[in-house]
Amino acid sequence: MPLNSNEISIRAPHRISGFFQIVDEINGQKIQNPEKIGSRGAGLTLTGYGYTKVSINESEINEFEININGCKQNDSASTTYYICNYLKEKFKNTVNLTINHNFDLPVGCGFGASGSGALGAALGIGYLMDLNITYNEAARIAHIAEVENKTGLGTVAGLWFGGLSIVLEPGYPFHVDKIFYPPDLKVICGTFGELKTKSVLSNPVLSAKIKNAGKRAMENILMSPNIFTFMDESVNFVENIDILNLLNLTECRELINSLNKVKKVKASMNQLGKSVFSICFPEESNLVLEIFESYKPEIQIYKLEICPSGPIIMK
Repeated sequence: MPLNSNEISIRAPHRISGFFQIVDEINGQKIQNPEKIGSRGAGLTLTGYGYTKVSINESEINEFEININGCKQNDSASTTYYICNYLKEKFKNTVNLTINHNFDLPVGCGFGASGSGALGAALGIGYLMDLNITYNEAARIAHIAEVENKTGLGTVAGLWFGGLSIVLEPGYPFHVDKIFYPPDLKVICGTFGELKTKSVLSNPVLSAKIKNAGKRAMENILMSPNIFTFMDESVNFVENIDILNLLNLTECRELINSLNKVKKVKASMNQLGKSVFSICFPEESNLVLEIFESYKPEIQIYKLEICPSGPIIMK
């Protein structure tokens, strides 16, 4: 174990996906290797973070305890539990392993909490248990865990690099490019609650729409890779897949429409959550906040910025 320590903490940013294209088949044939399944798309990492603390104690058998925001989850925290079981084959000794996830932003609301936690778990366990795996190998395992549990497709790739980024190809190894953005840009978000990623990815109608709309959005942003194209294509993507109507997300639709009427402001829906994100410059931020606050008490609001980097080991 490194530095004779029995615990370590990882910080990984939350992330919002603006649009994505599911890639789970080639020439009509389903991809069998979860490492190669994923998505193309674009999104931004946030100055809201997931903090993962991994602790170990000696034990006669391998035991896992997983807590999310102070609540015991264990195997119901499917992505992290998967990572524990995946990595235990490499353990040199049996341990009681405790993983505590604490997130700045709500889980299941389109802020990439599962990807943030997956990276925290894989990096923390790999480092603390001295498993002789690289950073990139930990990220590969986190991606596989997300795919297998249908909690994400390209989130880990985007989180790994930070900033405003385009995931160019699905799966691992990651193919990601970053987009320039103004340094004073604000990201103001609001959520009305959870929307299970698994339920959307398993919906054949939505899945087909996402593949087609995501492909068009990718073609457009690659022709003009900037923050304005990103937001325009995020808006178009939501309209093209008709998710607000299909899932009856009336409040999200009304909020997005109100925000997009404001000059120099763009807003769209988080992929995937009952959540709305907007970008603006400081001079518009108070007005944007007022619009979000008009939906209280049903909405939770967060004023953030783009985080330029990915996960870090804190201790």
